[in-house]
Amino acid sequence: MTYRPWYDFVPEGNLKEIEIPNISLGDLFLKSVKTYPEHTAITFMGKTFNYQTVYGYAQKIAAYFQDIGIEKGDRIALMLPNCPHYVFTYFGAILAGATVVQVNPMYKGQELLHVLKDSRAKAIIAYEPLMPIVQNVLSDTSVTHSFSVSFTTPSDFEQLLQHQLELKPVNIDPKEDVAVLQYTGGTTGRSKGAMLTHYNLVANTLQSFATAEINIKLGEERVLVISPLFHVYGMTSGMNLTFYMGGNLILLPRFEVEEAVKTMQELKPTSFPGVPTMFIAILNYAREHNIDLSYLETCTSGSAPLSADVLSNFEETTGAPIAEGYGLSEASPVTHRNPIEGVQKAGSIGIPIPNTDSKVVDLDNGTDELPVGEVGELVVKGPQIMKGYWNMPEETEKTIRDGWLYTGDLAKMDEDGFFYIVGRKKEMIIASGFNIYPIEIETVLYQNPKVLEAAVIGIPDPYRGETIKAVVSLKEGQTATEEEIIHFCKERLANFKVPTSVDFIDEFPKTAVGKILKRELKEQYISN
Repeated sequence: MTYRPWYDFVPEGNLKEIEIPNISLGDLFLKSVKTYPEHTAITFMGKTFNYQTVYGYAQKIAAYFQDIGIEKGDRIALMLPNCPHYVFTYFGAILAGATVVQVNPMYKGQELLHVLKDSRAKAIIAYEPLMPIVQNVLSDTSVTHSFSVSFTTPSDFEQLLQHQLELKPVNIDPKEDVAVLQYTGGTTGRSKGAMLTHYNLVANTLQSFATAEINIKLGEERVLVISPLFHVYGMTSGMNLTFYMGGNLILLPRFEVEEAVKTMQELKPTSFPGVPTMFIAILNYAREHNIDLSYLETCTSGSAPLSADVLSNFEETTGAPIAEGYGLSEASPVTHRNPIEGVQKAGSIGIPIPNTDSKVVDLDNGTDELPVGEVGELVVKGPQIMKGYWNMPEETEKTIRDGWLYTGDLAKMDEDGFFYIVGRKKEMIIASGFNIYPIEIETVLYQNPKVLEAAVIGIPDPYRGETIKAVVSLKEGQTATEEEIIHFCKERLANFKVPTSVDFIDEFPKTAVGKILKRELKEQYISN
């Protein structure tokens, strides 16, 4: 590799490489239970649960799963927002030797049916208001048991905790046995199930910890997690990492900026793994209401690019730096991160985390490593890379070659080995023969003080092949014209990169984790 290693950019004393134990995810959690039995593990809606209690509930649920016929390797679907019940059943399934199937609670009938049929799940635990959607599709699936979860009234979930059954030990092979089927977000097509083994998830938890260890007080961290636990980022960088640190997982079921800031003021989290849309909203709210967020010590951003202006303004307002990183479902998810302390580069996803290799390869042949500054496909290798796609051997062979995961993201690397995402292969715009990367234009749009959020897409054009459309939402109280935005871009971009049209919308279509759904956005404009 031509990049410089992680430890060149972090304070002296950080490990060059970490040792990853060959243990199950359940065993990793049990270590924290034994170390911090009475420490608060979860805070939710005014209630707290310590580590011993959480593990006890997980054991009960695991024993019940075994009693109703769930065997090692069977799939159990979770369709829940952030709540303690998710944690209990997640680890209950893990302790029973089952595989957790992550299901987005926003899914409608056909989307849910696809995941349940594809995974051949035998049981599902779902949020009570979603049970009608669940019941409508069950007859076409392999599901034999379903349970509802309510935050306020008794539900089916209680029966999972009432039985006093003995948990039978399960022999887990961490490198082979799949802990989680993480379905891809479907932003570029039909979702696929990434098989994440116990070893993958243990590795990525420890890798993530190593990148932030210098700033962590074991047993004392309070981590606010609003990113969905059913999403790989919330699961690893939120839940699994917090529990490994012996921290307090503060859960909110959805992101609403006023509620988020209120929770911050009451519980004063020390850490916040968020996504750009959250940081943008919190930054604007904190400035408008003159709110002190100085207790935040560690913030990480993932799932989508974070503009340099938001990054610097957030640190200026709160005092807390945001370490931007990168990952994907197929990598458990983290592969790159700017060091929490040490060298950080605005606009960069950082450097490969410990035990991870990364390079940029030629788009045409997929093998030649490109020199510094040239754009190609980002490929990564490490212990966190998935086993493959569930029941999709051909897709697996396309995506994992000689141990390298082909991400589908376009990237470049600078002379220090910091990587920069410039777009998706499928999102690259080709206009009049020029390759145009939407993220470059979006970065400029975010520099406009009136712009809240922005997305750039390619629209079919009979002459140029594609033409550039910018879609923006404005900050509250701001107004702008199409001509004004185009002029702003002309002053900062080469002519062939300047949008030819600008549309203003109030709200973008987004995934549950807050990533703008460009595919859906593009379909709207092409169909109109």
